[in-house]
Amino acid sequence: MTNRVDITEEAISIIDKLKERYGDLMFHQSGGCCDGSSPMCLEKGDLLLNENDVWLGTVHGCEFFMSKDQFEYWKHTHLTVDVTKGRGSSFSLEIPLGLRFIIKSRLFREDEVSNLREIKFGEDFIA
Repeated sequence: MTNRVDITEEAISIIDKLKERYGDLMFHQSGGCCDGSSPMCLEKGDLLLNENDVWLGTVHGCEFFMSKDQFEYWKHTHLTVDVTKGRGSSFSLEIPLGLRFIIKSRLFREDEVSNLREIKFGEDFIA
C-alpha cells in the first residue's frame, strides 16, 4: 500500500520528546488559520473529530487527519511531516521547543495512485 503521509527522522525525534511529556499524540493538518497550513501536533483526543475530518494514516504512532474540504484539494498529494527551526503561531505542542512541524508535498506518481491506502473519516475514531 502507498502511504498518503510519511515522516522524517528529524520529526520522529521531536515526536519522541513530545510523547515523553504528553503521552499519545495526533496530528491535524491546519487549513489556513493561525500558522497558515501547518500540521498541528496535539494530545490525542484534544481535537474533537467528526464526519468532516479525514484520516490519512499514522505517522510514528500518531493518527494524521485533515478536513474533508482540504482533502479534496490535497487528495492527489503525498505528504511528509518534517520539522524546522522557528516558532509557529498555532497551538501545536512543539512550539515551546522553538520548532515547528511543516509539510513537504509532492504529487503521487501514477504507479502509486492505484495502490493508495484507504482513507477513513473522523467519526470512525470517536469512542
